[in-house]
Amino acid sequence: MQQLVPDEAHDRIDIHPIRWSDPLRWLWMGGRDMVSQPLISLFYGLCFWGMALVLLAVFNTVPEYTLSAVSGCLLVGPFLAMGLYDVSMHMERGEPPSMGSSLTSWQSHTRSMGMLIMVMIVLELLWGRASLVVFAVFYNTAGMPTTATVLEAVFNPQNWEFIAAYICVGGFFAGLVFASMMVSIPMILDRDTDAITACITSLRVFVDHTAVSAWWGLLCMSGVVLAMLLPFAAGLLLVGPWLGFASWHAYRCAVHVTAPAELNT
Repeated sequence: MQQLVPDEAHDRIDIHPIRWSDPLRWLWMGGRDMVSQPLISLFYGLCFWGMALVLLAVFNTVPEYTLSAVSGCLLVGPFLAMGLYDVSMHMERGEPPSMGSSLTSWQSHTRSMGMLIMVMIVLELLWGRASLVVFAVFYNTAGMPTTATVLEAVFNPQNWEFIAAYICVGGFFAGLVFASMMVSIPMILDRDTDAITACITSLRVFVDHTAVSAWWGLLCMSGVVLAMLLPFAAGLLLVGPWLGFASWHAYRCAVHVTAPAELNT
């Protein structure tokens, strides 16, 4: 067990070892929470599905605004996730969860959540800028592709150097976002931690257990991709809340926080 102790006045943060089987256990526990709260799960599933439908509609009709729509989802998504974490947290404590508590769970963490969202948006902007640089340097077809033709450009075998560079850059930023957010939002909810400490803790979990964390990320990505492949991305009705509940259990398995008062007992 590795420890992160910012100073004597702060909580002690212990990073627990996680095993290869743990992500499957998180999914099982998340599924259990989802089944036990069908109405709340359905509400959040509809929210995630609605976000996906908006993104698809924007991409198909006004693709130049796709990045703006993604930014909007980045603003709304963390608050939806926190609502799911609140449900699992109350169930874990033996307390009855409620829709009202779930919808307002962010109110006492506004400052930390605001900072965290700013970090996500900055990373998204850097990701977009890096992608433009890759297009400018490696895309070897006359003219720069528009958003409407970007998929054709990405899957064109003649642009293999561009494809390799684009995947490397995209993979780096996607991994950075995932590593920063893996346990940060549930930690903010659970301990009212500031955004910087939560992100650092999340990065430490990822760095200390990179292989298992990547396995967890692959499971999450696979679930979302499969959900999006169903007609009208309807699979997000199930996968969205399922992964949200499971992510709470990932945090509880990987991180243990001890308050200063508890250290002296």
